Amino acid sequence: MEDLKRVVFLDRDGVINRDSPDYIKDWSEFKFLPGSIEAIKDLTLNGFAIIIITNQSAINRKLISEDTLKKIHDRMNSIINAHGGKINKIFSCPHIPEDRCNCRKPKPGLIYEAQKRFLIDLSASSFIGDSSRDIECAKKAGCRHAVLVKTGNGTKAEKELSEKKIVPDWVAENLYEAASWIIANH
Repeated sequence: MEDLKRVVFLDRDGVINRDSPDYIKDWSEFKFLPGSIEAIKDLTLNGFAIIIITNQSAINRKLISEDTLKKIHDRMNSIINAHGGKINKIFSCPHIPEDRCNCRKPKPGLIYEAQKRFLIDLSASSFIGDSSRDIECAKKAGCRHAVLVKTGNGTKAEKELSEKKIVPDWVAENLYEAASWIIANH
């Protein structure tokens, strides 16, 4: 079992790539957000392990197969690796909200799964996401930093979080700015 000391959890859609109300069902729909590849490279070069925690209900909605999701992730990883970044692991929840599973954000089940697998100290880890679910998940899991990015659903999330009286540790314009803040504040 690997012991990861410095971990950044990332949401995928709306953080690394453009989100879509129709889901990302094929590589042709996957578009990196500006600065996201560079942000992952900078985190990697600064000694952070990167773990993606993503809700992918398109699987249980029968819009995409697990094999297709794996191919999208393999291609994403290949491009990130070619630019000097590294994703250590991807954990995804295939369930729809009605399944009431423990792995769908805002529940922290996938973070706990990652913690067990890699012996992660959650109180020293950070989570970057674009939705209120991401920030709630990070807070429930006890992450040191919960950073909201304004890309994707970030603007909507700010309002939702305010209504729930949940305060992110930092609000960044995008993943690059969030990564820079984490590097400077870790």
